[in-house]
Amino acid sequence: MIAVLSPGQGAQSPGMLAPWLELDGTTGSLSDELDGYADAVGLDLRALGTTADADTIKDTAVAQPLIVATSLLALSALQARVGDVNGWAIATAGHSVGEFAAVAAAGVLPATDALRLVAVRGSAMAHAAAAEPTGMSAVVGGDAGDVLDTLSAYDLVAANVNGGGQIVAAGALPALAALAAEPPAKARVIPLAVAGAFHTRYMASAVDAVAAAAAALTPADPRLTLLSNADGAAVASGADALAALVRQISAPVRWDLCQQTLVERGVQAAIELAPGGVLTGLARRTMRGVETIALKSPADLDAAADLIARHHG
Repeated sequence: MIAVLSPGQGAQSPGMLAPWLELDGTTGSLSDELDGYADAVGLDLRALGTTADADTIKDTAVAQPLIVATSLLALSALQARVGDVNGWAIATAGHSVGEFAAVAAAGVLPATDALRLVAVRGSAMAHAAAAEPTGMSAVVGGDAGDVLDTLSAYDLVAANVNGGGQIVAAGALPALAALAAEPPAKARVIPLAVAGAFHTRYMASAVDAVAAAAAALTPADPRLTLLSNADGAAVASGADALAALVRQISAPVRWDLCQQTLVERGVQAAIELAPGGVLTGLARRTMRGVETIALKSPADLDAAADLIARHHG
C-alpha cells in the first residue's frame, strides 16, 4: 500500500523545474501542462522554476504556487510511467501548502483550480506577513515538553509538529532570535526560508480571502484517502477538504498525526513529490519500516516506478 506526499513551503530551490522540462518523450506534454498552470496563477512559472534566484522564489506569493505546480508536474511524469495515481496509491497528504497538491491528486479539484486557489492563498499570506516582522524556525531535538514550554515562554507557537523530534516555532522575529540565542536543552534552532509566521494568528487576515475563493469552487469527493493537516484524519468529502484548506492557514500543522495515520492504515511505502526530500527525511525517523522515495528529479522516476511495482498489487 502506497501513499503520495507533497512538500510544503521551504522545499523550493532555484532551477527545480528545469529537469522536468527536459524529459525526453514527455517534454511537450509537461511543458504544455506548465503553461496551463502559469495561466491559472498569472505567474511565469517557467522562468521562476528555471532561472529565478533563491530570493525571488522565497516570496510567499511565488513560492506557494511554484511548489504546488512542481509537485503536480512530477506526479504527471510519474503517472506517464505507471498509470493513474488512483490505480496504485491508497492515500495522499501534503504538508501545509502541499495539501493543495494532495487535494488535486485525490481528485477533489482539477489541478488548475487547486493552483488558482493556492495563488490566492500565497498572495493573501504574503500580505499578512508584510504587516508585522514574523518568521519560523525549526527546533530539532530536545525534550518535546521542554521545547513547547520554551516556545510558550517566548510567546511563540508550535506551528508545525512534524514528528521525528522536529517542532517548528513561529512568531515575532525578536522572539525567534531570543529562542536561537537560548534554545531548549539539547535542541538546535534552524531559521526557515519563509517570510512569515504561517499557521498562526498572524495569518488571520488571509483566511477570508481564501474562504471566498474556495466558495466559488465545486469540489468532488476524494478518490484517494486524503488526510488533513489539522489532525491527521481522513477527509470525508470535497466540501470538508476545502474547509480544511481554509482552516489550516491560521492553525497548526500536525504532520506527526498524518504520519501516524498512514502507519495505522498499513501504508508500506511513500513517494514524496518534487521538490521532495523533507518529508521522506521525517518519515525515515517516524514511519519505521515504510519504504520511501523522494521524487526530486526525473532521475528518481525509475526508483519510484520500481517501488510501485513492488508494493502495489
